[in-house]
Amino acid sequence: MTIVVEKLALGSTGRTVMVKDTIDIAGHPTRASSRALDDAPDAECHAEVVQALLNAGCRITAKTGLHELAFGTTGLNAWTGTAENPRYPGRIPGGSSSGSAAAVAAGLCDFSLGTDTGGSVRVPAACCGVFGLKPSFGRISRAGVMPAETSLDCVGPFAASIHLLIEAMSAIDPSLKALPSVEGIRIGVVPVEANPEVLAAVDTALGASGFALESLPLPGMQAAYDAGLAIINRETWNACGHLVETGRVGADVAARLLAARNTTDADLAAAERCRAAFTAEVDAALARCPILALPTMPDYPALVADAFDTRAAVGMTAFVRPFNLTGHPALSIPFEGASKLPVGLQLVAAKGADELLLAVARELVQRLEQ
Repeated sequence: MTIVVEKLALGSTGRTVMVKDTIDIAGHPTRASSRALDDAPDAECHAEVVQALLNAGCRITAKTGLHELAFGTTGLNAWTGTAENPRYPGRIPGGSSSGSAAAVAAGLCDFSLGTDTGGSVRVPAACCGVFGLKPSFGRISRAGVMPAETSLDCVGPFAASIHLLIEAMSAIDPSLKALPSVEGIRIGVVPVEANPEVLAAVDTALGASGFALESLPLPGMQAAYDAGLAIINRETWNACGHLVETGRVGADVAARLLAARNTTDADLAAAERCRAAFTAEVDAALARCPILALPTMPDYPALVADAFDTRAAVGMTAFVRPFNLTGHPALSIPFEGASKLPVGLQLVAAKGADELLLAVARELVQRLEQ
């Protein structure tokens, strides 16, 4: 089962980091775990986020595998092999940043980098029982990251603890300020339909955290989910559609790309209207409660044996993709449900309030550990 697709030795003796193979490292090809890019040329220079890691004294030890072309939520990959879920064997690792999440869960590195277009950091974090952060859109440089053009994708870190997640964010975002006080913070709990065990685990964690809680519905979430998919489809087709002609794209991803080709200009215009409306809705909710909370995923991760049927993945990103559409920062905190399977608690903050998001997550974890 493949977590690492290429071993590396870059940097000093600091924190060990593994990097998703959609992020350029000079002298090495960026293949996005696709046979269609098997003969890709070596990158000429480091992605800016890789250079930031090296500037922070980190040691980059490997590139990690992913759901092919970062276009899938299960993490299954027939060409490179699917990363095993180290903490929950037999369960999918989640996608698309499957290898990066699994590497942290397996203890192969101090932290790792993934990318999140529609949940691709938070979903694998939840599946593998680790922390994962999608920063505010545009906060972390995407220069040298595939795809080159996107209105949704963010580079974000995985770590096994909230403290390492904060350290990782500090490394890739030198502008990160000291984390603020969380005194008096109210958390808006977004009502959703999910597996009762998932809801119970999230409600128990929030209830025990000591934060003031308030129910705060977001009625536009379903429309935002659909709109996010329309934009992902158009932007991924624009970036990767030409690879279908090679005949070397996996059948599942090729089928998705060909379907994505049918996204019309009218679909895209409607999605952009929804983006504006749902962004305003989330901003209004955050003006009332500066942190929102909901499950990362509506159910436990599927068994690998069941996930080969792509219908098993339907809805996995229902609670995460809407916040790619709006660009708000969001992170996933690992818990377990009654069946001893992984549950993610997702926290969301205002755009640019990544420091507050991390501060609340740290305080919540610390309170629950007491």
